[in-house]
Amino acid sequence: MNTWNPRFGKILAIAGLLLLQACASVKNADVRDPWEPMNRSVYNFNEMLDNVAIQPAAKAYTAVLPSPVRTGIHNFVGNLGDVWTLANTAMQLKLQATAETFMRISVNTFLGLGGVLDVATEMRLEKRKEDFGQTLGYWGVKPGPYVVLPVLGPSTLRDALATPVDMQGNVTQQFNDPATRQVLTATRVLDVRSGLLESLDVIKAAALDPYSFVRDAYLQKRENDVHDGNPPARFDYSESDAP
Repeated sequence: MNTWNPRFGKILAIAGLLLLQACASVKNADVRDPWEPMNRSVYNFNEMLDNVAIQPAAKAYTAVLPSPVRTGIHNFVGNLGDVWTLANTAMQLKLQATAETFMRISVNTFLGLGGVLDVATEMRLEKRKEDFGQTLGYWGVKPGPYVVLPVLGPSTLRDALATPVDMQGNVTQQFNDPATRQVLTATRVLDVRSGLLESLDVIKAAALDPYSFVRDAYLQKRENDVHDGNPPARFDYSESDAP
């Protein structure tokens, strides 16, 4: 089954042209971000794409659909995502998490109208989010350098290599009908982006350097994700005596 979208290829080509402009050196570069000039170019491209297409679509989505409908869509999309979480908790040999996630999917699918209602949360079945990048990290694969992916946004080398696996593992890609896959993918994007409208606006308005803010927040979050909220102590490279 071929899920490659020619439009996505064109977007990658445009992003590639932007990368050619990323040749300036960056002073006081963060050791976690050795490709910062390139990453900033891709970040700017993603911001442009968001401003002209994704953000307006998310605002329209929020304006047109009432809150209860958006909540139902969010729950439905989340229930589909729980299937891939289930696979990754199993690959990480987290037996309790696997059992609870299986119960979440079963309860929400059969009692929650296919996942539209989040009955499992009311039953105190914890919702988790695991992906293949976290699974690789769990088994000792280091994150590697920070990288910003065209369209997809913040990542690391490890997570970027895991992204194709995550895409194929997503339930939305298992439908044979291309139109169904595209509708489900677009719905998932709008659901995620609409939930970030206020927070991203605050970041852009308040942060002196939104790029650095997003990078640091992403790396910290991924570290917490891989270690289930208990990451090991790391050397703070912002200190004056950092190596």
